Amino acid sequence: MSKGREAAAGGGAAAVLLRYLREQNRPYSAQDAFGNLQREHGLGKAAVVKALEQLAQQGSVREKVYGKQKIYFADQEQLPAASDAELRGLDGEIAARSAQLQALQQSCRHMEAARPVIGATFPELKDLNSSMTTHEITREIEALRKDCASYTEKLERIKSATNHVTPEEKEKVCREQQLYCREWRRRKRMATELLDAILEGYPKSKKQFFEEVGIETDEDHGAVMPTTT
Repeated sequence: MSKGREAAAGGGAAAVLLRYLREQNRPYSAQDAFGNLQREHGLGKAAVVKALEQLAQQGSVREKVYGKQKIYFADQEQLPAASDAELRGLDGEIAARSAQLQALQQSCRHMEAARPVIGATFPELKDLNSSMTTHEITREIEALRKDCASYTEKLERIKSATNHVTPEEKEKVCREQQLYCREWRRRKRMATELLDAILEGYPKSKKQFFEEVGIETDEDHGAVMPTTT
């Protein structure tokens, strides 16, 4: 873009922003002004920032800095003074809006006060509000039916299996497990006591001794003793 076109674009952006700030007569940041005018006028953010800074330097608008953000608004002294009729109209509008606000606040207070009474008078209303909708119940029933079908199929497979374990076989396996676990625990205790006695006169650490001798522990292989009943 040539310098002449840039100047023309900048001047157009400044005019658009000055007119917008005066019409709205409220503060805007550069980001807010860019978001509000981008679609209608096709202004880029850099152009908006530059135009606002230019207007502030010229004194056409006022600039206030809040932390890291700059706020721009129309210079009130440059705006036309309102007539007595306009001021009276604004006062009347303010009074009407104030009355409307008070009426709404009063209505809200009445509704809040009536809520416990309604709940006590119609206890079923609370139950209805917390209950499931027809659509939710339908989906829940469908999910339960699928679960029932899956469990029924699994149960049939178990019943039709031929490799069932008899109670006698199960009892035998449990007794063998208890025997092996007791022997495992006994041998581990004996080995621990023996190693502790050796380590009393060993000048190095327990880890170094294990590495030199080549001892491997249950923990090295992730072996965990089963819980027996």
